[in-house]
Amino acid sequence: MDDGRETPGEGGLIRRLQTELEIMQRHLHMLQTIKANEPIGIIRLAELLRHPQHKIRYSLRILEQEGLIRPSPEGAVTTEKMREFLPQLEFVLREMETTVRKLRETLGASPHMPP
Repeated sequence: MDDGRETPGEGGLIRRLQTELEIMQRHLHMLQTIKANEPIGIIRLAELLRHPQHKIRYSLRILEQEGLIRPSPEGAVTTEKMREFLPQLEFVLREMETTVRKLRETLGASPHMPP
């Protein structure tokens, strides 16, 4: 009988976290690739990053909404806002490392978790 609970890896919290981190990694890698090759179009980005064009379009849309890139007739280019974004991201990632370390410590203290 299915009680509605998800097993780890099939969905729920763990899978959502993994998915969000993968998307963030793709966005950041794309931002770095745009900076190194600007202006650059969708087809070339897809070739360089080895992602399907629909994922490239999605990431471009998100990066543009955040003001980190803008379209040009020749392709995507980065904006001045990107220079501010990268140090902010670095700061947030360091905070997240601290949070992850605390989560690991909490799990290590749990009587239900193997060492």
